[in-house]
Amino acid sequence: MVWAYILIATGVVSLTSLVGAGLLVFGKKKGVLIFGMVNLATGALIGAAFFHLIPESWERTPLSPYFLILGILLFFVLEKFLYWRHCHSGEECQVHVEAYSYLNLIGDAIHNFIDGAVIGGAFIVNPGLGLTTTLAVVLHEVPQELGDFAILLHGGFSPVRALIYNLLSQATCILGGILTFFLGEAISGMEPFLLSFAAGGFLYIALVDLLPEMRHSTGLRSALIEVLLILGGIAMMWGMKGLVAL
Repeated sequence: MVWAYILIATGVVSLTSLVGAGLLVFGKKKGVLIFGMVNLATGALIGAAFFHLIPESWERTPLSPYFLILGILLFFVLEKFLYWRHCHSGEECQVHVEAYSYLNLIGDAIHNFIDGAVIGGAFIVNPGLGLTTTLAVVLHEVPQELGDFAILLHGGFSPVRALIYNLLSQATCILGGILTFFLGEAISGMEPFLLSFAAGGFLYIALVDLLPEMRHSTGLRSALIEVLLILGGIAMMWGMKGLVAL
């Protein structure tokens, strides 16, 4: 029955992607809230990379820095490809959905796959450990999924499309859990490299795409709020170091 426990647990984690729908009930204040959540998500991406993904990968392989750099460069190439796809030579470039929205989905899908692998491995060791690990993952996924949904909306996704794409990205958690059950050591051996790769993607999205977006806002009050929200996202990820290993 271990495979069934893994399937149920990763399915529950995947459903956390739907918490973003809560942002839609704020009516006229929705835009302000979404922009605030994007600031918080920026800090969370930075914090997740430096406090969770990079240290965990560094402990497992000396090749971690190389895959971190590879992640940054590959996300740069992916973003270029997404822009080229929308902008043809000689035509005015009008991208209705910002490329960083898709990059965030890719980075999050990798991270969710690793979460699923961790949950699967925990259940194989002991069902009680699996339940504890699942709870820990849910606790750190709920705020992250709010931020991810806000990033998609801010990047030009419609609410329905954002929910669907976010759910598909989160569903890689199920894939990670099931593959770990059947492949075991093979998937475990890939984790250090995927961790570094995802960290590079998160840092690229936060530092290259999201932070520059915030330069458009004016006023000391707005700047202070943005800095505090970014620090809040970083602090949130730091505070969760004791909850999960990733």
